[in-house]
Amino acid sequence: MTTFGSISRRAVSPTPGTSDPIQLHAEAHNALSMALHYLNKPQANLPGARRKAVQALAALRGLDLSLER
Repeated sequence: MTTFGSISRRAVSPTPGTSDPIQLHAEAHNALSMALHYLNKPQANLPGARRKAVQALAALRGLDLSLER
């Protein structure tokens, strides 16, 4: 089983050029919705859910950074 600790630092960086807090919030919300969708299937798509969770974390990190400016 792969843990989030094995994912590279580059994979969790925010989307380049995106600093709009509303857009970053929407990206995080959509990614988490998709992760839940992947997990609620009878044949759960764990790699897909993991990728979407990482995307959500990246968006939240970008949101945090954009609010610090």
